[in-house]
Amino acid sequence: MENQSNASEKRPQGGSNESGGLLNSTFLPPFSLKGWLFVLAGLVPALIVGWVVFPMVLYSSQQQPFNFSHVVHTNPDIGIEGETEQELCMYCHYFREDGTFVGIPGMDTCTMCHDDPEFPYGQTEDEKIFLEQYVAEGKEVPWLVYSDQPECVYFSHIAHVKMGGLTCGQCHGDHGRSETLPVYKENRLTGYSIDIWGRNIAGYSKNIKPAEAGMYETEDDEQYLRTIETEQGEETYHIKMSSMKMDDCAECHTIHHQEQNNACFVCHK
Repeated sequence: MENQSNASEKRPQGGSNESGGLLNSTFLPPFSLKGWLFVLAGLVPALIVGWVVFPMVLYSSQQQPFNFSHVVHTNPDIGIEGETEQELCMYCHYFREDGTFVGIPGMDTCTMCHDDPEFPYGQTEDEKIFLEQYVAEGKEVPWLVYSDQPECVYFSHIAHVKMGGLTCGQCHGDHGRSETLPVYKENRLTGYSIDIWGRNIAGYSKNIKPAEAGMYETEDDEQYLRTIETEQGEETYHIKMSSMKMDDCAECHTIHHQEQNNACFVCHK
């Protein structure tokens, strides 16, 4: 009887150990050194392939027909009309009478200044190519468009510039001060530029942040500051996009109390 009693007492304990062992071996990840080595052996190569190798293979790099210096053309001394950087930008990138945006200007805008292919303004090889191969031949420059979107995507510049009061630099960053054009990277599958998604594949950015006192007092930074009415009063933000990703658009809409514009079908028709 005593043996039977001892056996009965041990039986639940044994059953508990058996189920606990099953739980540990079946449902929990391996915590042994060998197990972690197997995990890392698969995870690290997968991350390298997915985040480094695949983007390099997916996108082809192409050069523009010739280089274009924005900083030369936004120099007020060359004769382009405009007192502010915004006005200088919109001398070439203007709104038509019907409100549509010109985007990349055509030859008719360029030849307002570069009308004679025999008389260049500078001595650069790029201007020589432009004058001899395009102005003299009466041909449009076949620019590769970084912002070219699918037909189902709608974006209104006039809503952001005229109605929203945003500056060019708040969305385009320092592009207006660039001396060279970035390399055009085209998706081999879709045919669109990497810039419509952003070159930072991870998506992390600090494009929009509260402007702390004393941090942005230079004249260059003033164009990126934006004061917004909030429930707590006025708040000033520093808005300077490095890439126009949808997350950046959504964050900007939110701080401007325009959350309804974050709906998918506002932009994707």
